[in-house]
Amino acid sequence: MSAPLYQAQAEFFRALGHPVRIRVPELLQNGPLPVRNLLISTEVEASNLSQQLAILRRSGIVSATREGSTVMYALVSADVAGLLRTTRRILTDVIAVRGELPAKPREVKAERLR
Repeated sequence: MSAPLYQAQAEFFRALGHPVRIRVPELLQNGPLPVRNLLISTEVEASNLSQQLAILRRSGIVSATREGSTVMYALVSADVAGLLRTTRRILTDVIAVRGELPAKPREVKAERLR
């Protein structure tokens, strides 16, 4: 028997539960990018980006294809970009009401997301 949809949704959101794993899909919303561009735009170490991209790939949020020696990343569904835009609008409303960003959640260890 497969897991209920809400459990799958929780896993999906857990996969987005890191700033780099949110930033990458935002960068990919206008089309595929080579990993070197993602590295420059995210300003994280290559090993960290590689780990975050692996989580996004396993969760089905992004896909990777090789073009010669270049690895290109793309969103599997444009709906992910729409979800992130909606989240930004919600948070903008929260900020307007509260006057600040929500409290920083506790850090989640990457091992828990594997």
